[in-house]
Amino acid sequence: MSKQAKRVALLTGGSSGIGLSTVRMLIGRNWTVYTMSRRPCPVAEARFVQGDVNDETSVRLVIQTVIAEQGQLDALICCAGNGLAGAVEDCTSDEVAYQFQTTWFGLDKTIRACLPTMRKQGGGTIITISSVAAVVPIPFQTYYSAAKAAILHYTKALPLEVRAWNIRCSCILPGDTKTGFTAARRYAVASQSDESAYGVKMKDSVGRMERDEQNGMSPDKIARAICRQLDKRHPAISVVPGWNYKLFALLVRILPNRFVLRVVGMLY
Repeated sequence: MSKQAKRVALLTGGSSGIGLSTVRMLIGRNWTVYTMSRRPCPVAEARFVQGDVNDETSVRLVIQTVIAEQGQLDALICCAGNGLAGAVEDCTSDEVAYQFQTTWFGLDKTIRACLPTMRKQGGGTIITISSVAAVVPIPFQTYYSAAKAAILHYTKALPLEVRAWNIRCSCILPGDTKTGFTAARRYAVASQSDESAYGVKMKDSVGRMERDEQNGMSPDKIARAICRQLDKRHPAISVVPGWNYKLFALLVRILPNRFVLRVVGMLY
């Protein structure tokens, strides 16, 4: 590839939120951007290819389209995800599967499908989106926290397998971010019932979280963190945007777990 050639990125979940902000920022930085989602990306300069991260055949076809048209794939950015709120006891197996289907299994399907291309071309960068909830679990969003923790450890382990082919990985851990994710959050049906033993506490806890989200960082701040890692020869394995969340993540590592969890319980 010549120095003048544009870098090529494939991004999932580019129709809204952090994904959409990242698409716009990459276009502004002269990337060729392909977006894969079920709904179109509103950025005209991006190449939208309809696909579903939960369908392995669909994912492979999208990647084949990128390679056929561009001959390379320099970056994969996994922004697709969803959220489930509710007490563990109130969640059904189907609701738990909903949380993990796109957020975790969809991410894994997409990365596995991209690895052969990156390995054969001798390099590439994979960016995943986790959450501060991966290191500070949130009550009544236990399955969301677990899915995001899985992404963080996956992103830490993967480079140990693929570094020989110059494939780099970085995991972004946003804190509260103002996006449409808040309104799209799904609630466990039983948690909404008056018969739930957890209903009142759950609604209060998640309500506080949603207020924090809507007063949180702009998705552009997360997009800038993503772009900075894409520009690095050796991207950081994990990145927490925002000095306050960086400090929080540091304190979590050095303070006793019991104390940290007690504080989280008082907040939520």
